Amino acid sequence: MADAHAPSDARAAVEDFLTANRAKSLLRFITCGSVDDGKSTLIGRLLYDSKLLFSDQLEALQGEGLDFASLVDGLSAEREQGITIDVAYRYFATDKRKFIVADAPGHEQYTRNMATGASTADAAVILVDARKGVLTQTRRHSYIAALLGIREVVLVVNKMDLVGFDRAVFDGIAADYRAVADKLGIGAVQAIPAAALHGDNVSRKSAAMPWYDGPTLLEQLERLPVRAGGAAEQPFRMAVQWVNRAGQDFRGYAGTVSSGQVRPGDSVRILPGEARCVVDRIVTLEGDLDDAVAGQAVTLTFTEEVGCARGDVIAASSEPPSVADRLEAMLVWMAAEPLVPGRSYWLKIGTQTVSASVARVAEITDMASLKPRDGEALHLNDIGRCELVLDRPVVVLPYATSRDFGGFILIDRASNGTVAAGMLQAVPEAANEQAAEHGHGRILWLSGAPDERVAFARRYQQRMQARGRPTVVLDEDGLQAGLNSDLSGPEAEPERQRRIRELARMMSEAGLVVLVAADMPADERHGTPVDVSQGDLPDD
Repeated sequence: MADAHAPSDARAAVEDFLTANRAKSLLRFITCGSVDDGKSTLIGRLLYDSKLLFSDQLEALQGEGLDFASLVDGLSAEREQGITIDVAYRYFATDKRKFIVADAPGHEQYTRNMATGASTADAAVILVDARKGVLTQTRRHSYIAALLGIREVVLVVNKMDLVGFDRAVFDGIAADYRAVADKLGIGAVQAIPAAALHGDNVSRKSAAMPWYDGPTLLEQLERLPVRAGGAAEQPFRMAVQWVNRAGQDFRGYAGTVSSGQVRPGDSVRILPGEARCVVDRIVTLEGDLDDAVAGQAVTLTFTEEVGCARGDVIAASSEPPSVADRLEAMLVWMAAEPLVPGRSYWLKIGTQTVSASVARVAEITDMASLKPRDGEALHLNDIGRCELVLDRPVVVLPYATSRDFGGFILIDRASNGTVAAGMLQAVPEAANEQAAEHGHGRILWLSGAPDERVAFARRYQQRMQARGRPTVVLDEDGLQAGLNSDLSGPEAEPERQRRIRELARMMSEAGLVVLVAADMPADERHGTPVDVSQGDLPDD
């Protein structure tokens, strides 16, 4: 006789399994390193040992002579060449934790794909071939991981079987890598000797390396802390993705809460403008909410009509983020064509896209020594600190504080291809104040000989316009022939000065950079004084 309770017992078992699975923490990690270090083989071994393969995968694996890399490399070109090209994401789980692993390509040509995979990772597994040691690409991948905020690293010295499981080889590579990690500010490094193809120290202890008494790779992954973004503790911020017109009488602003918490009745600001308003409702498909927290997708409505559009940021009035049109950032250059300082690109940050140009390359990191060096342009896979100028202010925060408002990409305006990934390091103080007070305009008062002032202004105007910054020159002769043509004599001097000041102010507030090459007493100038006799163009 069949057990009448069997269906309910099975249902209860499934529900218990799902409940236990939801309770497990999730770790996202990336495997990276140089070419042929065995990253795909390592991940295939983890999937095999976790018993998360389908029967047809197991049959194919046995038929190929335990080619674990075939479980990860999905593109035909990858299988043909024996290299990883695209980032492959795989899921597996143990009794203690769930994992999402990104297998990043090791070839220098595909460094851009590695940066993409690392951007969402909590930790990095850096592989090194025991026969080769720490290579330039190992340092490059570690540097990118550090830039992206990864502070938990597992160093896997792979293919130990090919060096006779020699402890001295392992110790030497581990010491070399720790020196690299110290330079990059990576504090936590667990070094593990392994032979991924045979499973040594991957999910089981290796009998061939009794001298190693540390954790296996799987044990270390189970104990690594998940990177805490601290988004819940930060002030409320939400980038507007879409203006929601669900009906004739409804206008809401949809987006995903980046940080903090918001409730009806909260006072907020609409940035980069100055509008202030009060939250009326928090609307979702399931109904209105009493509050919304980081990670939730919601639609906000306000108690009054305000100007708000896609790309704007809704933020707590008490602690608004920075607004600036000049940035200092680390760029990872991803295009075959080198960066051209002064050339206009699209910069996409959050939900906003603006025109931007690189004012200068401050320094480039030498991957052999990890020390900065001088350079005028970035080439493929170069990483450098750059100063960028935007055509209008945007909401920004350092990348260490916010991925959403500190990470951005540069896009080629002609091809629409992504040419660089950027991590904001700092907002120049002067630029932030200027953006808050005058939009992105500026007034430069030039002093010196009249001819030198005009020549200086024209050079600076060309430089600024090449970078996408609208710039105008107000010179003495041009003003006298036009604006001040009705004025003459000493008694008209106060009115002449007033007109010049007002014209410069209005142009600046309209977003122009204004170069004033006209006589004006120092105490009557409201802007940045520039002595052209010094010969240097001012910092822009």
